Amino acid sequence: MLKQFLVLLAALCFISISHGADVPRAIPLWANGAPGSEGKTGAEVGKPEGPERNYTNLTNVHNPSILAYLPAADKATGVAVIVLPGGGHRNLAISHEGYNVGEWLAEHGMAAFVVKYRLAREPGSTYKIDVEALADTQRAIRMVRYRAKEWNVNPDAIGVMGFSAGGELAYMASMRMDGGIEKSADPIDQQSAKPNFQALIYPGTSGKIVPTKDSPPVFLACGNLDRPDISQGLAEVYLRFKAVGVPAELHIYAKVGHGFGLTSKLKPPASEWPVQFQQWVGNMGFGKTP
Repeated sequence: MLKQFLVLLAALCFISISHGADVPRAIPLWANGAPGSEGKTGAEVGKPEGPERNYTNLTNVHNPSILAYLPAADKATGVAVIVLPGGGHRNLAISHEGYNVGEWLAEHGMAAFVVKYRLAREPGSTYKIDVEALADTQRAIRMVRYRAKEWNVNPDAIGVMGFSAGGELAYMASMRMDGGIEKSADPIDQQSAKPNFQALIYPGTSGKIVPTKDSPPVFLACGNLDRPDISQGLAEVYLRFKAVGVPAELHIYAKVGHGFGLTSKLKPPASEWPVQFQQWVGNMGFGKTP
């Protein structure tokens, strides 16, 4: 009887993660086209072919956008998370590091905004990680802060969550911490691009993460079977945050490699990283206590 119950529970979890709600309508980050993408009008390419919800990767992003996953009003904590999928800046791992994550966060009271950012290492790309891709990340933060009231978000509880290459963008935005552009004619750009917290999930190039005492608090997670610059590098990153007095929490999961994201195939304790993140957000004082 117990075995049958566990099988049914696993099936329900698979359905909720792998065949969840439809993908929200994309909201362009720039209504009139993104700076640096002038003349590039090709459509996004999602694979495998079929309904967008089944995409495992996305390429050819020239009109960067966000997908808004909003919690029910009675569940909303006021916390917002900018979600940045990985993919080596060659593609976006949009399903297990985007759609699934956005759905989970919204179901647990946190507004999530999955970013379709421009890809600097896609063949033939003219974009740069620290120019267009970072600009997309910062614009997403500014847009959510600008529309915070509309989306039932606390403008002082907006964080970034990045996976692998997306983790690079998350920590770059957290290191730059750019304020609003005061003289901009665009009211969105007048908003601060500084995240209030950051979640770096197996981020790339961890050696470049150099926090200061003003850095946002950080949640770190990876697998011990990941490559050394991540599995060992994140331990060093944790110590750097500790050295400057910034709250940091580190999870290194045994028998797990790179790119685990959020799927029905992931087993505990690694599969519990979203719950641990939720608890950490509450412990840091953002939103209502989970």
